[in-house]
Amino acid sequence: MFALIDCNNFYASCERVFQPQLEKDPIVILSNNDGCVISRSNEAKKIGIPMGAPAFKYKNIFKKYNVKIFSSNFPLYGDMSDRVMKILDTYSPDFEIYSIDEAFIKFNGFKHFALKEKSLDMVKKVREWTGIPISVGVAPTKGLAKIANKIAKKYSIKTKGVYIIDNEEKRIKALKWTAIKDVWGIGRKHTEKLKKFGVFTAYDFVNISDFWIKKNMSILELRLKKDLEGLSCIKLDETIPSKKSISTTRSFKNILFSLNDLEERISSYTGNCAEKLRSQKSCCNSLLIFIASDPFKLKSKYCKNSTIINLPFTTDSSIILNKFALKALHEIYQKDIGYKKAGIILLNLKPNRSKQLNLFNNKINRDENLMDAIDKMNMKFNNKIKLATQDLNETWKMKQENLSKRYTTKLDEIITVQNKK
Repeated sequence: MFALIDCNNFYASCERVFQPQLEKDPIVILSNNDGCVISRSNEAKKIGIPMGAPAFKYKNIFKKYNVKIFSSNFPLYGDMSDRVMKILDTYSPDFEIYSIDEAFIKFNGFKHFALKEKSLDMVKKVREWTGIPISVGVAPTKGLAKIANKIAKKYSIKTKGVYIIDNEEKRIKALKWTAIKDVWGIGRKHTEKLKKFGVFTAYDFVNISDFWIKKNMSILELRLKKDLEGLSCIKLDETIPSKKSISTTRSFKNILFSLNDLEERISSYTGNCAEKLRSQKSCCNSLLIFIASDPFKLKSKYCKNSTIINLPFTTDSSIILNKFALKALHEIYQKDIGYKKAGIILLNLKPNRSKQLNLFNNKINRDENLMDAIDKMNMKFNNKIKLATQDLNETWKMKQENLSKRYTTKLDEIITVQNKK
């Protein structure tokens, strides 16, 4: 049996841990530069604030309902995630961190009757030790565990945060309840294609033929279908699917005219993408760079330039990727234009084990050990090692007008307790 553990409204829950007076208030967390909503409390969802809502368009809604607004505080969220994961890791040796707020556990050798008790204990312990509420879905496969988790979260009062699919009746009922767009691994394009074929639920999906899926989708979706049928085809430490591209795009706090400032931004974004690339054990063959002016500045003409560079060899090196990213930037940069946004997208990703060697190029694997050492040190020392073209102080990077304190990672911002007699 597999368990999928998901932290409820994780970013909002992290803020509430240190400000419990907000327990019943609507809360939204904004993306970098306070651009759009990336996390909502249940109260904010009930008001009708959608995920991805542009903050400037919802100012009146925020004011009307007294919504508490926070800038994203990733040092705090990362540390709280680490605390939660360390607790979950004690429940089974077969443990996989899936994302910052999700993890899979495989229960080998556990009797079914003990799973409910174990799962409820998990919910209780994580809440008591960290303050973070979680939901637990248990099922014979990872795909079904995802669905079980959605049920546990949707009906949290009735389920007490735990739902187990342990028989055929529950499996069929859960599949009929789940919309096809909510099935793990089924993206927007596949959802549109399946709906045209008359597939609207997970139950419809498992009832179409294997032949149709092979012809119109891929082997990944076929394995997912088997998983939802109750046949475990997606193993632990195996995701559906690995990202086909990796991107970092940001709006700037101020308008940038200087090429040096843009170089700093592109270098930082490239380093961020390269780190993600290595974390999923991939390398890339090409990259896209773009820069754009502010589309909301009516007095100036909107300008957006982009270019794609094909690399001479696949790589996951921050140094090599940054070299080509800056070369691309120089090709598309125009003087006297104020830029508001920039980004990089790594394309044509491949597993890093499939790097093509070249007898006449010794740069392909030159940085492998260096990148590994840098990743380990940055994880330990909060990203202190950077490329020379990056901003070492990070003082002007993002607009964060509603940033909470880094209660658990910065000593001078640690929570204080007053003893009132």
